Amino acid sequence: MSSDAAATQTRQTSNIEKSLNQVTLLGRSGNNPEQRGVAENPVVTFSLATNINYSKGTEIMQHTEWHRISVFRPHLREKVINYLEKGDRVLVTGRISYLERKDTGNPDIINKNAVIVAEDIIFFKK
Repeated sequence: MSSDAAATQTRQTSNIEKSLNQVTLLGRSGNNPEQRGVAENPVVTFSLATNINYSKGTEIMQHTEWHRISVFRPHLREKVINYLEKGDRVLVTGRISYLERKDTGNPDIINKNAVIVAEDIIFFKK
């Protein structure tokens, strides 16, 4: 079994130990939020940009990382839909999750995409 398979495996156990999957991101939304999913499992998604500044010779450079944020909690979904706009600065706390999809060209290949599942969002309005 590969380490990837072990990372996504679900099993029953009598040995309960704590672990931590926690992410904190401060950045700007890249788009207005979108509602997706079905009535039984709705989700609101948006992209979040964070920047890394670094020196290259005498120049200051900036690299932007894009993160996909998913909001499942009902009260938080409504808050995001009603208040978040493209360009807003927000602090997102949550956990990393991975969407697994079979490759359309080769069903033996499974593509994994990281998603941040938001537990809380703080809005910094202008």
